[in-house]
Amino acid sequence: MLGVRTRPRWTDRMLPLIVGAAQVASNYGAEDNQPDRLPADPFGVSLLLAGPLALAMRRSHPVSTLLVTLATTFVFIIRGHAYGPIFFSPVIALYFTVVLGHRRVAWAASVVAYAFFVVYTNWLAPVPSPGLWHTIAIAAVMGIVLAVGEFVRARKERAAEHARVTEEESRRQASEERLTMAQELHDVLAHNISLIHVQASTALHLIDDHPEQARTALTTIKQASKEVLTEMRSLIGVLRDGAPRSPAGGLDRLDELAGRSGLDVTRRVTGRARPLPSGVDLAGYRIAQESLTNVARHAPGSAVELLLEYGARELLIRITDSGEGTPAENLGGGNGIPGMKERAAALGGTLTAGRHGRGFRVEARLPIPEETP
Repeated sequence: MLGVRTRPRWTDRMLPLIVGAAQVASNYGAEDNQPDRLPADPFGVSLLLAGPLALAMRRSHPVSTLLVTLATTFVFIIRGHAYGPIFFSPVIALYFTVVLGHRRVAWAASVVAYAFFVVYTNWLAPVPSPGLWHTIAIAAVMGIVLAVGEFVRARKERAAEHARVTEEESRRQASEERLTMAQELHDVLAHNISLIHVQASTALHLIDDHPEQARTALTTIKQASKEVLTEMRSLIGVLRDGAPRSPAGGLDRLDELAGRSGLDVTRRVTGRARPLPSGVDLAGYRIAQESLTNVARHAPGSAVELLLEYGARELLIRITDSGEGTPAENLGGGNGIPGMKERAAALGGTLTAGRHGRGFRVEARLPIPEETP
């Protein structure tokens, strides 16, 4: 059901009082101009007030309000009282019935009311018929009220639809942003927790015979735990406060990422490196991060080659491990590769992952703006 904008309560209370006072006061002037009609007795005055009082329910019960105002009007006219002021309340009730979406009831009630006035003025009234123009005038007034009501209803429907679409779009964007942040949090945790696990295992293995090497592993654990705490605070702060967040990573941090991974990483860059869109820059970093995490999880000690190839309209990111490391204990399955594929697909790119010789290869192709001189 179509709703209307909520108005202050005092206006809802004042309108019935104003219409009631207007109908009673102006009825005496109508009686002076219509000496052939009967003056309003106490029951007639109660009819003049009944319709306006029903307008107090025009928003909550528009159909009942329309029926009450029409009924009081019919009785008032049939008793022979003056035309004019009594019509205020049914006109207002008819308008609200249309605006609030009860169109069929409003149009059916208009047809019934028009038929009543035509029959009464032409065959039942004790005075001669007012003629064709009077009949046309009644139809015109009803038509104007219905047309105005339909116009206002249509505007309100369009406004409500626009508000609904805007709200849905806002919810969709918020949902996408939350999913993005969830993916960011997953990538940060997966990489750093895996790194901490591998380095802790290394430290435990070396702490007795090679304490200096164990110290290096523990330093890496400290740095990784600090970074994961920092990024978690940033992401959770966004979820809590809606504050803007700074970029969590980019391809310019790949050397730092490789150094903290605990792996033997060889990084190569071909083509002319250039600034990239923030989405591509972050996605490339996360893909490299997740790939190194997988190597550290499943084949620690393997040599890794990380290739960045800047093409005219495409960035190639290829991470290949030798598969020569000792398989790590099973750390459980995850969403690493599907998440990387989703990142690439969201940017219009592709990602493949699979065995390559004894090792494993991840290859992502992301579209980038064409290089300009």
